[in-house]
Amino acid sequence: MRTDIMMKLEKNRQDSATDFNKHIQSISNISTDASNLERINRWNCAIRMWKLRPFWGWGPGTYQFNYAPFQKASEMTIISTNAGDMGNAHSEFIGPLSEQGVLGMVAMIILVVVVIYRATIIYSKSKNRSTQRLTLALLLGLVTYFIHGTLNNFLDTDKLAVPFWAFISMIVALDIYVYGEEKGQG
Repeated sequence: MRTDIMMKLEKNRQDSATDFNKHIQSISNISTDASNLERINRWNCAIRMWKLRPFWGWGPGTYQFNYAPFQKASEMTIISTNAGDMGNAHSEFIGPLSEQGVLGMVAMIILVVVVIYRATIIYSKSKNRSTQRLTLALLLGLVTYFIHGTLNNFLDTDKLAVPFWAFISMIVALDIYVYGEEKGQG
């Protein structure tokens, strides 16, 4: 019966509700909500991994295979697996820190800063109202993702990786277009 009991205990039971107020309460509940506590467990594991290999990390995409030994029993939740073989670090910034070391996190931060900076330059320099609107829409979409990325990450899934990189590509294309416009080539 031991195996059956362990499997029941390790199942991912998600408390879900259709009530908006319950969702808001769940977001701020970091003392009893299993999902939020598991996120904190994953962040702590990622930090511990980084401390062991601070410069090069554990390798891209390897968090899910290496975080198990970095879990502390006191931080594990009903969602945690003893094998530690599922999921990611739940942060677009802490994940790269554990997988690629300081350089990975710095690269992600530089990407965020450069994209926001260049998009604001495009918006301010463009004389074309449509270009400004498109730039603003792309920038707001990316900023929304960057903010959300501090608490979760989805760049390892194609559903969000494709629009994320497409938005950045469009900002690069608009940057080239506006630069050409500025030089009288557009």
